[in-house]
Amino acid sequence: MEKMMSENIDELKKVTGLIHSTESFGSVDGPGVRFIIFMQGCRMRCKYCHNPDTWALKSDKATERTVEDVMDEALRFRGFWGEKGGITVSGGEALLQIDFVLALFKYAKSLGIHTTLDTAAQPYLTDKYVTEKIDELLDYTDLVLLDIKEINPERHKELTANKNDNILAFAQYLSDRGNAMWVRHVLVPGESDFDEDLVQLGEFVKTLKNVLKFEILPYHTMGEFKWRELGWKYPLEGVKPPTKDRVHNAKEIMNTESYQDYLERIR
Repeated sequence: MEKMMSENIDELKKVTGLIHSTESFGSVDGPGVRFIIFMQGCRMRCKYCHNPDTWALKSDKATERTVEDVMDEALRFRGFWGEKGGITVSGGEALLQIDFVLALFKYAKSLGIHTTLDTAAQPYLTDKYVTEKIDELLDYTDLVLLDIKEINPERHKELTANKNDNILAFAQYLSDRGNAMWVRHVLVPGESDFDEDLVQLGEFVKTLKNVLKFEILPYHTMGEFKWRELGWKYPLEGVKPPTKDRVHNAKEIMNTESYQDYLERIR
């Protein structure tokens, strides 16, 4: 913390990032009520992505904003955060703009604000600069929401067009560092709901320390219209959300209910 306080706050405020959008009252991307910043840019190509308009590293629809500008907007809603709320940086892939996120989180911590990083960790080990800066960012990150798309490497690549060994390595790295995390898995029928993979994922998560919550997120089609707006064919056209029985099955296999004491341990 002393290191942070010695930082030139005025310089942090000037750092810029390309912002896709913000959300004032997020209730699922971290504990409590959150102000969420969606960063532009992502190298994953998830078939079920509900924000494909965030993929491009540059976009006329995104806005270049300073840390100060974003934080000023967030602070207007601080009265709603209570003891558990704060800010969450998501995407796109937040780590692709690590300098902005680092400056934002340093500034946030100087104000006593809880910080959450929502990431799929694709740049870890594949991007030298991000990998070199990750330790410093994690020092100012209170919670990591880690999205593990698929444990099976072949199915992961089919689903996202990316490998997953570096993502699993990041999960282990967070565990070794002692960083608090929530693990998330989107359950997509015929893509990421195979029982044998769920067993393997559950066993992997069980080996990690500091997993405060393990979430199964049922696939939905609410982002399908964005693909059409971009003139793209939706890869999962005709795929319906998983049934309640399949969601329950996944939760049972991975014993997700054993990770539910996060509210007591988040601070």
